[in-house]
Amino acid sequence: MKDETRLVHAGRDPQRDGGIVNPPVSRASTVLYPTLDAFARRHAGDAKYRAVRYGAYGVANTLALADAIAELEGGAGAVVTSTGLSAVALALTALVGQGDHVLMTDSAYGPTRAFCDEVLTRFGVETTYYDPLIGAGIAGLIRPNTRVVFTESPGSLTFEVQDIPAIAAAHRHGALVLMDNTWSAGLFFKPFAHGVDVSIQAATKYIAGHSDAVIGTITARTEALFRRIKDTTMAFGDVAAPDTSYLALRGLRSMAARLRQQQTAGLQIAGWLRGRPEVKRVLYPALPGDPGHAIWQRDFTGACSLFSIVLHTGDEAAVARMVDAYRYFKIGASWGGFESLVIPAYPAQLRTAVPWTDPGFVLRYHVGLEAPEDLRADLEEGFERLRQALC
Repeated sequence: MKDETRLVHAGRDPQRDGGIVNPPVSRASTVLYPTLDAFARRHAGDAKYRAVRYGAYGVANTLALADAIAELEGGAGAVVTSTGLSAVALALTALVGQGDHVLMTDSAYGPTRAFCDEVLTRFGVETTYYDPLIGAGIAGLIRPNTRVVFTESPGSLTFEVQDIPAIAAAHRHGALVLMDNTWSAGLFFKPFAHGVDVSIQAATKYIAGHSDAVIGTITARTEALFRRIKDTTMAFGDVAAPDTSYLALRGLRSMAARLRQQQTAGLQIAGWLRGRPEVKRVLYPALPGDPGHAIWQRDFTGACSLFSIVLHTGDEAAVARMVDAYRYFKIGASWGGFESLVIPAYPAQLRTAVPWTDPGFVLRYHVGLEAPEDLRADLEEGFERLRQALC
């Protein structure tokens, strides 16, 4: 089955739902049981992990979404959480404990770093940040107490592509490989085919796809890992709301079509930006010549429309004049929706293993579903404002 077909059919059963095409919203806290025996068996075996037992453990919508994501990524099971960050935090919490060591890519999402630095440290877990381009060299950083090697490819803000199969050789040393797979949306990169043990996504982004839902997913390679993670999410009482899961399922159905159009537009805009005299570098592995292009081409089947640029200037006031008056690229966090976005990025404030030393101003762009010609005109007008500000 092709992924486009899988996205339409995974996680739904119209016959089970009375012929309804999209699983209806199932709002519930209490679930009733016909007998004492049935009530006693609600925690037994597979029922504990894949049945509707109580609202805080998930309802029909969350379980349907989990099934669909597990099928898309190729895992044994998936868990749906309240946010992308909670998915990161709960996956790590499930797999590490006091005295353990985590290897974290230096290009990780800022809040992921904050969780390691501000929360895991309080529980006696040490984090070491490593060069995202280390590849097989990760073996030299693994200690006897290293439990997790955390990857994110491409990296947040600066889009380094990690050699995931080479890093996955860490299995030989007993460490699990976790990956933030949000950029690919689970469509353009199959984590378990490349040696990953646990895949994490902010389904807020391309899965939900409409900037109106916050939700996360954790998918595990094995049943044992899935159950361990599910136990942790239940212990914390973290689960996505039924309505949010419904929105994510609805977004999932059109994700392939949206991503196909956004990939085409993203490549057009990024390629055009590369030729602009104001732009020093475009950080987008789908472009030929990008430092990560060869590995991206080997391991990925496509690219989303999120990338960064480095300007020749570092003049923040001049950049603000350029950006503040955009018509279509609105200033806002997140990405993956139908709209185009831009934010300033400050990688130098985050990096520790590999310092970011480029003095040029960094902007991260998300290309939405608008016509590329309109977006290009918007950017061109912005560059004119930048030139005037620098005169």
